[in-house]
Amino acid sequence: MLKGFKDFLMRGNVIDLAVAVVMGTAFTAIVTSVTKGLIEPLLAVLGGNSEFGLGFQILAGKPSTFVALGPIISAAINFVTVAAVLYFVLILPMNTLKNRLSKPTEVKADPTELELLTEIRDLLAKQQGDPLKK
Repeated sequence: MLKGFKDFLMRGNVIDLAVAVVMGTAFTAIVTSVTKGLIEPLLAVLGGNSEFGLGFQILAGKPSTFVALGPIISAAINFVTVAAVLYFVLILPMNTLKNRLSKPTEVKADPTELELLTEIRDLLAKQQGDPLKK
């Protein structure tokens, strides 16, 4: 029972997943800081003279009905940035490394029609030329 658990933990994909979670969490903090410090103020400028920033108010005079679009756009930018960095920094290099280290598998291509017909022709010619086959 413990051997199976050890085998599960030592599997490559479990280790890769743990590393990806730690790296993703650490990088998410950096990206969140950049979007809160740089992108959200820029989005607030686009919001006009409103004290709430980029968004719209459903009922005039009721601040609690303000729909803030800035945090939604910031979250989308966070997600795309983190996903792109994880892909280009972790996934793509790991896949390239795995492909280089794996044994190449030899794939035998199916013969073409021309090759098959040539083989049949040669076999027929061989049979006709053999006096014992007649």
